[in-house]
Amino acid sequence: MADAARAARLADRIKVIVAQALERRIKDPRVGFVTVTDARVTNDLQHATVYYTVYGDETQREETARALESAKGILRSEVGKNITARLTPTLTFVADEIPADAERLESLLRTAREQDARVAEQAEGAQYAAGEDAYRTSEDEAQDDVAPESRSQD
Repeated sequence: MADAARAARLADRIKVIVAQALERRIKDPRVGFVTVTDARVTNDLQHATVYYTVYGDETQREETARALESAKGILRSEVGKNITARLTPTLTFVADEIPADAERLESLLRTAREQDARVAEQAEGAQYAAGEDAYRTSEDEAQDDVAPESRSQD
């Protein structure tokens, strides 16, 4: 079994090989603007997962996914020619959801900033409901410590 550092190096190499092969060897028109974002290899170096993003709408993403599946054999043979491992790992292509997640997170942060600005705007001229110091003071505590019969009756 290989160590994790070797698997990480092999994953980086596979990422580069697949990206170059997509650019030079794969002539399928369904492969649009594909960016290979990451690759992960299992510690036994048998399976590689390649993450990619596609610039375009949903139909272009689906077409690219089908094109990558059909080109998997060519890409695997390219990987096998260019690495020094005894066995060529199988390739699995997964659409990377990080850009969509980042956009959703950015949208949530934008909404939170807008709400914070509205709250700050409302609080600008506001006054305290119970006075500026609404908490009990040491004088209040001292008065509570005095026995009830010694307090003055109002």
